[in-house]
Amino acid sequence: MQHKEVIVHLVSEITNYIMEQSPSRMVISLHNETDGLHLSVMDDIQRSDSELKKMEHDLNPKVRPELSEYYGAMAGTDAISAARLNLIGWQIKHGDVSRTTEGTKVDLWIGSDEYDSKNFSRKKKQ
Repeated sequence: MQHKEVIVHLVSEITNYIMEQSPSRMVISLHNETDGLHLSVMDDIQRSDSELKKMEHDLNPKVRPELSEYYGAMAGTDAISAARLNLIGWQIKHGDVSRTTEGTKVDLWIGSDEYDSKNFSRKKKQ
């Protein structure tokens, strides 16, 4: 899959997952760099600690790079709930889930093997 298609599939999958609980507000933020990207999605759904932990677990399966394109091709299928997060998890480098004062925030980090989200720059490149 091309870079743009991967982003579109991931945005679609995480949006479908969030919309299952009918939030009244959802914010999507994308920060794209040449070696990786950060996709952040926030909603106004208050989730329990156990649900947040399960979401993060489902987004961070055991690494199997040979499956990422296969699962990426499945994006857009009728997967629901945890199955949808598992599909996303196979395509990302790492996922974080946290509680905000208004709801939940999901951060997805995507990049090559050399990509390290700790070095991710929010500064505009010259």
